[in-house]
Amino acid sequence: MSNEFKLPEKLLLGVATASSQIEGGFTDSNWNDWYEKGKIKDGSNPERANDHYRRFKDDINLMAEMNIEIYRMSIEWSRIQPKQGYFDEEVIAHYREEITCLQSKGIKVLLTLHHFNNPMWFERLGGFLNNKSSDIFLEFVSHIVLRLGDIVSEYVTINEPNVYVTSAYYFGEFPPGHKSFNECREVFTNLALSHIKAYKEIHEIRVNMGFKDTKVGYASHVRIFEPYRKKNLSDKLATKLMDKLFQVGIDDVCMLGKVSFPIKNNKYFKEGKYYDFIGINYYARSMVKMFEEFPKKDAPHNDMGWEIYPEGIGKVAKRYFEKYNTEIYITENGTADKEDKFRSKFIYDHLKVITDCNAPITRYYHWTFIDNFEWIDGESCCFGLVQLDYETQKRIIRKSGNFYTDIIKNKGVTEQMYSKYVK
Repeated sequence: MSNEFKLPEKLLLGVATASSQIEGGFTDSNWNDWYEKGKIKDGSNPERANDHYRRFKDDINLMAEMNIEIYRMSIEWSRIQPKQGYFDEEVIAHYREEITCLQSKGIKVLLTLHHFNNPMWFERLGGFLNNKSSDIFLEFVSHIVLRLGDIVSEYVTINEPNVYVTSAYYFGEFPPGHKSFNECREVFTNLALSHIKAYKEIHEIRVNMGFKDTKVGYASHVRIFEPYRKKNLSDKLATKLMDKLFQVGIDDVCMLGKVSFPIKNNKYFKEGKYYDFIGINYYARSMVKMFEEFPKKDAPHNDMGWEIYPEGIGKVAKRYFEKYNTEIYITENGTADKEDKFRSKFIYDHLKVITDCNAPITRYYHWTFIDNFEWIDGESCCFGLVQLDYETQKRIIRKSGNFYTDIIKNKGVTEQMYSKYVK
């Protein structure tokens, strides 16, 4: 049986990062505050991270060396708007320089506007619990698109609203550390409003600029949920409910304006189409027993204990295409593998499933380009194609990074590549 495959002709490969995880430097943000409160498991400081804000040219040169075609990056709200009503134009100019530098290397940018991190002034107003939060966020979005809309055509409004909400307002692991189902519903609703308002605003601004190539979506964390006991009624019902609460409800309101539990009704919601691509962050499968979830036993797992389940990326792509009927961007997919023992196989298996999938997947953004500050896990979890020595800031392309480089160069995998990197 051949291990070779050719990538679909329209599929572009790239990498994804988040500003708060790689830029370094102090910003008055909820994640720096979370560090100060001792909430990072390994005690690492986001102020160190990758020093990417100062070293972005070196990192872009490394991306070019790796044949990266597309790059999903975010901008730091707390750095751009350190206080309400004030925008730091020097910071915006910095991002403009970074984006222009990427484009000069032939790398197309997908710009994320919110990726978990909030300015502390916004947090003190209640964050996305504030019933005016969608308008506050919209002011930020408008300012950015007016400044960068002439060079950026594609946007992710909000990254993983479902992970943000459940981690920050249900499990209490992310800032502000609340544990309230009612607050989850409130924040879900305000994030959906924020997405829809931003979607309309970005299109309107760029139309007025004379552009017709705007694409806007949001990145949903999509997980495969399966009952632990396939024939157990309670497990099956719990699986359906978890799927509904974690992803179906927020996806339907953000994409279609359709309100259902757990989203709260709001007069602003109108049924329509609020996406130009389907953004999917896919990592793993969860087995559901009653209302607990955990990885499947006797299956491969990564360093964080997540099941490695490549078939799932095809299943979620098929499901979302059948429902929302447009092109799919895999906005994140990757694995924690500090020793780089199984990342090459992870990449091979997931790209092979994508190649065999009938859904129109046109972008694949590997998470992530380089080891980074992995939220509450700090520097201990390594997702990078590039290894980072945090003490020296030295970057070294891992074997899996070289494999990814060759896949892009060859538009697929040859037997020789499979033997070299995967076997």
